[in-house]
Amino acid sequence: MAENLKLHIVMFPWLAFGHMIPFLELTKLIAQKGHKISFVSTPRNVDRLPKLPPNLSPFIDFVKLPLPHVENLPENAEATIDVPYNKVKYLKIAYDGLKEPMMQFLKTSSPDCVFYDFAPYWLGSIAVELNISSIFFSIFTAAFLAFIGPVPVLKGTEDARTTPEDFTVPPKWVPFESTVAFRLFEIKRIFDSVTGDEDNISDLYRFGATIEGCDVLAVRSCEDFEPEWLKVVEEIHRKPAIPVGQLPTTAWDGGNDDKNDAWRGMKDWLDKQVKGSLVYVAFGSEAKPSQAELTEIALGLELSGLPFLWVLRRQRGSADTELVDLPEGFEERTKGRGWVCTSWAPQLKIVSHDSVGGFLTHSGWSSVVEAIQFERALVLLTFLADQGLNARVLEEKKMAYSIPRNETDGSFTRNSVAESLSLVMIKEEGKIYRENVKEMRDLFVNKDRQDRYVDNLLDYLQSHRRLKGKTKQMEERENN
Repeated sequence: MAENLKLHIVMFPWLAFGHMIPFLELTKLIAQKGHKISFVSTPRNVDRLPKLPPNLSPFIDFVKLPLPHVENLPENAEATIDVPYNKVKYLKIAYDGLKEPMMQFLKTSSPDCVFYDFAPYWLGSIAVELNISSIFFSIFTAAFLAFIGPVPVLKGTEDARTTPEDFTVPPKWVPFESTVAFRLFEIKRIFDSVTGDEDNISDLYRFGATIEGCDVLAVRSCEDFEPEWLKVVEEIHRKPAIPVGQLPTTAWDGGNDDKNDAWRGMKDWLDKQVKGSLVYVAFGSEAKPSQAELTEIALGLELSGLPFLWVLRRQRGSADTELVDLPEGFEERTKGRGWVCTSWAPQLKIVSHDSVGGFLTHSGWSSVVEAIQFERALVLLTFLADQGLNARVLEEKKMAYSIPRNETDGSFTRNSVAESLSLVMIKEEGKIYRENVKEMRDLFVNKDRQDRYVDNLLDYLQSHRRLKGKTKQMEERENN
């Protein structure tokens, strides 16, 4: 590739690790092709990101923009992991305060294109003004993007969905039979962020304005997995929707993790478990079960008789005063076959360990991809955001089984937890879930396939840059 075709790309993810990590994975794949990337986030987030392999460091520059102070946002809170759910809206307000610093950075760095998330709905117009190609990079699946709908619906000017029930049925613009919709308890949990309030712009409006202002959509998806949903996305937005692959997590730690005492102890314990026997339990960086939910999960694990490793979040940041506790005597009763970790744990190392056979997860897409990457059977318990729609996609494809719950309040029992784990991990009738995950592995994590998706994206961006360059030259000639 000619040197003058190398791109300078800016990455600007939302302040959640479930967003920053896929942005970083795409960044690494693009850097491997020799392009320059400026990865923009706040100082504390940049410092908490995984370290880069030395061969990629020359191509990736981390840019720290200090997060403006906002009333009601706890001190040092720079990501969703740092705040309780009811404080996330203040994080979005602070993030909107990055508009001016971001514009100044784009002006001075003159990149070819900027990849941005759903939250900075104001960035598209800045990119137009500066003649920078703008790409909305959706870390969400094509099914999610299709379900939330076209720009007028998102911005509330047409066919606005105003009640939780409106989100529990497939929308009219999906032209095929599908069960992909929220369950009532799922949408009720997030309805405040969907609709917004007097303090904060709704998530749906942010999606609408972001998509309206971008040149192209890059979607964390692949054509063989959800072709019909990618088609709907292109049809409702009348813009290219380019799949960029599933972006499986890659880790480079320079061998340091093996020197970590907590991981070493955990690994020694995992090494003693029977291959494929253990269920890994983790609900991501944001989802925190209520006390009632936590109790049923714990007692369900106990009832199942299965060995387990549970990474448990007892609180979301120091401002979260509603700590959750394990049932009395639980750890004593499960000693030897269960391990509960209440601090950070290296998920990729755990999921990849031979002893792990199943993954009880919130259905966040990065965790789903990691489970498929290592052929781990999936049991789902959704909490927030896009997780309900992800679960429906996986259920339709018989790739995962959701724990049965009350439709209205989302409650579930210890018996349903135990029975679901037993079904998916052991029983003959659950074999289909185990087999389908194995069959999908190559589709999700094949390196050559992932490489082709990135090449296709870069080919589009390079031709787009040449087109923009010609347009600018013509405008300059006309002005002269």
